[in-house]
Amino acid sequence: MHFRLLYLAPICSVIALLYATALIFFIKRMPEGNSKMQAIAAAIRKGAKAYLARQYQGVALFFAIMFVILILLSIMKYIPVVVPFAFLSGGFFSAAAGLIGMLVATDANVRTAEAARKSLGTGLKVAFSSGAVMGLVVVGLGLLDLSLWYLGLDWHFLRKGVAEAERIAIITSTMLNFGMGASSMALFARVGGGIFTKAADVGADL
Repeated sequence: MHFRLLYLAPICSVIALLYATALIFFIKRMPEGNSKMQAIAAAIRKGAKAYLARQYQGVALFFAIMFVILILLSIMKYIPVVVPFAFLSGGFFSAAAGLIGMLVATDANVRTAEAARKSLGTGLKVAFSSGAVMGLVVVGLGLLDLSLWYLGLDWHFLRKGVAEAERIAIITSTMLNFGMGASSMALFARVGGGIFTKAADVGADL
């Protein structure tokens, strides 16, 4: 029963990602409005992509430096050898969630405006679906990565005959560093996004 319950985690994460994909297709099917609305939406989409590209370049440098530091610590036996890779995977999945969320949001804003012109209920449905995509993707990717790390490491150390207490200690430290990687990426996105939007507001005022 224990292992059956563990397998529910990746299954539920895949279900969440599939439902998010279905919502994306629903949003894509909605009309984008007139040519002026589409032109404004295209400009917003272009700016968002430029911001993400620039931010991810800077974040990639940070993760490269942290990866080297963690590799050196693992060589000196201070941390398990899998920790640097868990840190990277956390950052990667967090970045993927941010990218998907941004792209879906920039696709949904013009469609929400067009839907709201016809019906507030339809506009709310499109807007809610867009927000739900981000939530489902964050939870789905996070749970998928955590569950795969746990199941993979548990199987590996169990096969090597590692004692349960030691096995749990290694797995826990690895999963904590996955969280550190994901949180680091989220911190950059939060701070960088706030600065970017404030700069856009000031530019619009000027």
